[in-house]
Amino acid sequence: MSAETRILLFALGALSVWYIVRWTLLERRKSKAPVSRPGALDLLIGFVCNFFDALGIGNFATTTAIFKFRRRPVDEDVPGTLNVGYALPTVAEALIFIAAVNVEVTTLVSMIAAAVLGALSGVGLVNRLPRRVIQVGMGVALLIAAMLLLATNLNWMPGGGNAEGLTGGRLILAVSINFMLGALNTLGIGLYAPCLILCSLLGMSALASFPIMMGACAFLMPTAGTRFIRAGRYDLRASLGLTLGGIPGVLAAAFIVKSLPLLWLRWLVVIVVTYAATLMLLSTRRRTRIPRLAGSSDLS
Repeated sequence: MSAETRILLFALGALSVWYIVRWTLLERRKSKAPVSRPGALDLLIGFVCNFFDALGIGNFATTTAIFKFRRRPVDEDVPGTLNVGYALPTVAEALIFIAAVNVEVTTLVSMIAAAVLGALSGVGLVNRLPRRVIQVGMGVALLIAAMLLLATNLNWMPGGGNAEGLTGGRLILAVSINFMLGALNTLGIGLYAPCLILCSLLGMSALASFPIMMGACAFLMPTAGTRFIRAGRYDLRASLGLTLGGIPGVLAAAFIVKSLPLLWLRWLVVIVVTYAATLMLLSTRRRTRIPRLAGSSDLS
């Protein structure tokens, strides 16, 4: 393991500690009320979605679909809940894959840094967006995720090459696109699948893309998550469930199961996510009723 890789792993560990402390302090400042503990279903969602995330299914789209079916949290809090709750499980994934897979250091660090900067620029915008805009954005994000999964199932995804890194114009292009993917990640559009496609199109091996996409999310989600926490644009109970259930799910997938025949599960996810996207977009058509004032007609 190179010295640069050790520094990256140490930085992830330090970031995790900072994130836990920051999350705790921000919540204590906001309210003195006791924190509602996550229920068994919250923990199960975190475990299952992160288990399959570590195996390559992804967790943003599947979790958003589950949230939509449960009708909790409210739509405008879903992006924040995902980024806050999945930060630490994603760090666990990144630690495992960065330590196990060789990637050229300049490519790894520059693409991770670009995604983090994109997330920091995007989260401020998401925190100010109204409910309907977020519903449209999440609906479109779910449709994109469904199409990417469909392309995977039909073997339309690019095969990639054998490179462990990028140079010159290809590296500049990859860094620029990863900046945009980092910004979109704060809206709930998962970075994994687009980053995998990007790396494959530029000639990198599929395996080499895993430390990049997981490392990028591991660094950007804690930094973006703290801004969602500070703004109060997330569901604390659901986020705790994703975190506390998610870390064991990642460890079980990485060290116990390692691989599963996932084709039929991916087809099921395509159907479920498409249905959830339809529900999300249909929600934008519901008109908000205005309370009736005394002596006035119904304005709804």
